[in-house]
Amino acid sequence: MDINQLRCLVAVGKELHFGRAAQRMEMMPASLSRFIRLLEEDLGVRLLNRSTRNVSLTAEGAIFFDEASKLIDQFDALALRFKVGLKDDRRTLRIGAIDSAARGLVPALLNLFVPLHPNSDIHIIEDKTINLIPKLKSGWLDMIIIRAPQVMDASLAMRFITRESCVLAVPLQHPLAGRVQVSVEDFQHEAMIIPDRRTRPHSHDLTMSLFKQAGLTPHIAQFAEEKQTILSLVSAGLGLAVVPASYRTMNSDSVSYIALTLPEQIKGLPLSIAWQKGNEDDYLREMLRLLHDNKRELTEKL
Repeated sequence: MDINQLRCLVAVGKELHFGRAAQRMEMMPASLSRFIRLLEEDLGVRLLNRSTRNVSLTAEGAIFFDEASKLIDQFDALALRFKVGLKDDRRTLRIGAIDSAARGLVPALLNLFVPLHPNSDIHIIEDKTINLIPKLKSGWLDMIIIRAPQVMDASLAMRFITRESCVLAVPLQHPLAGRVQVSVEDFQHEAMIIPDRRTRPHSHDLTMSLFKQAGLTPHIAQFAEEKQTILSLVSAGLGLAVVPASYRTMNSDSVSYIALTLPEQIKGLPLSIAWQKGNEDDYLREMLRLLHDNKRELTEKL
C-alpha cells in the first residue's frame, strides 16, 4: 500500500466514476483501476462495487475512504511544511517538561532564550517523566525537563539542574492554614493525599520518606495521579498533600500552601534536563548554555 494507491481510491470515491477519477489523477483509467485492484488484493478487502453503469464504495470502502482522505491530508501537510520550511528562517525547538517545570523553570528559561532568537517557534508539551522519555528517544522532542529515573537510557544525555522545594497544601479553612511554616510532626495525624508511585515516583517517595524519617506512618486517604486531582481532593477537605512549591498559584482560592521544613536527609524534588546524545542542534546548545550561565537566577525561586 502506498500513497498513490490511496490517492486513486479517494479520487474514485469522490467521483464514483473511473473515467472522471482518471482525469483528476491525470492517468489512464486502466492504470487507475489496476492500482485499486492491487490495493484491494494487498488488504484482502473489496473497497468498490463495480458494474457497467456505476461505481460505489462498499461498507469497508467507505470507512477506508474516510481514513485514507485524512492520511493524504496529513501527508500533503507534512510535505508542504518542510518545503516551506527550507525557505523560511523560522526554526522549531520542541520542549517537554513535567508540570512543575512547565510552570516555573521553562517560562523563566524562555524569557532568556526568545529575545535572542525572535524567529524561533517553541513547542511545549507538559507530561509526566515516564511519557516524556519515549518522546525524546523517538525524536518528537529536542529536550525534556524531568525527574530523572533511577536508570537512564544509554542513548540520552542528562544534566542535573536543582532540587525543587516543597510545600504543604491544606484546605483554606484548615487550622494549619494560618501557619507560616510546618514540619511533619505538625500534620502527623492528618489524612494525606499521596501521589501515585507508578507515575510520580519522586513525589510519592518524598512524602513517604518524610514520615519514615520522623518515625511516623502516614494515614493515606487517597492515591492520586494528576496534580489537579490532588489539589481538588485537598480543596474538598479529604486530606493534605506535600507538593512542589510551584503549585502555589493553583487553586489558591480554596487551598493554602505552607512552607515545609524537610530533614537534612531529604533534599527536595530533583529536576534534570535530558537530550539525545549526539544532538548538535544550535537551539538545544543555546538552551543548555543559558541554563548553565543563569542557573542561580533560574532556580532560586524553585
